[in-house]
Amino acid sequence: MKPASIVVRGATAFVATFFIRAICGIFIHINMKPAPHFFEWSLLTVALTAATLTVLAARADWRGWKLGTAVVVIPLAIQAVNTIEGIVFLTDVQLPWGRIFLLTLLSSLLMIPVWTLLFGRRDPVAEHFHPIASKSRGARLWRFVVCDFSYILLYIIAGMIIFPYVKAFYATQHLPSPETIIALQLLIRGPVFVVLCLLITRMLGLPRITSALAVGAIFTLLSGVAPLLTPNTIFPDSVRWVHFGEVTISNFVFAALVAWLWGQEKQASGARHQASGADLGLRTSDLGHHA
Repeated sequence: MKPASIVVRGATAFVATFFIRAICGIFIHINMKPAPHFFEWSLLTVALTAATLTVLAARADWRGWKLGTAVVVIPLAIQAVNTIEGIVFLTDVQLPWGRIFLLTLLSSLLMIPVWTLLFGRRDPVAEHFHPIASKSRGARLWRFVVCDFSYILLYIIAGMIIFPYVKAFYATQHLPSPETIIALQLLIRGPVFVVLCLLITRMLGLPRITSALAVGAIFTLLSGVAPLLTPNTIFPDSVRWVHFGEVTISNFVFAALVAWLWGQEKQASGARHQASGADLGLRTSDLGHHA
């Protein structure tokens, strides 16, 4: 697919996302006072998300509804996890969490056919490396556990670093117990984020080091930048920007680690080349025998 075509399709996805959300907002009205300059920042967030998802859609080797669904599932799953965390953490904030997520869910479902039409009908491309299928059950298990625990570790470290800057704000909130916080990250957010990083790794189909950097950047844009870029009535700007720095850095390190740990190993690549060479030798020998 030519770069110009990708840009045009990405711009179309941006426009479609904006109008679909606006139309869904008419039917699922959320009675909230918007923050200053909310529209401008929201427009930028939609554009950034659409551009990021366009890169994924253009790189993926999938076609049809499978591609359209995969592109939509990633930001939708991130929003679902954020909604759960918001309900648990921000008990003092009266927000219609159910209606907010319903709006996200409906607009996301309506975007599936859009992404399918824009990127799911192109010519087939070479199949990408399978980060999960290429590993044995034991290898999958220990990698998943390491990735999950690495998320909670990074979460705690980042939280300790920024705590002095947000301490005053959270002193006014009724936070859950430390056990609840750890369980939420270890059993919900961590596993979901590991799966999403693996999905992005599979869709990009890049070499190991390049994949780690690309997955880190894409996952950070979708899970850290997009949710915190737009001003909101929950966090004061000073708190929001502190969390912005915290989440973007920790999520990048986490996603890069997942992509690197599950990436294609050089030995495996070399083994395949050897197998291909051996197979070629057998075919040549067979031709000589028939000759």
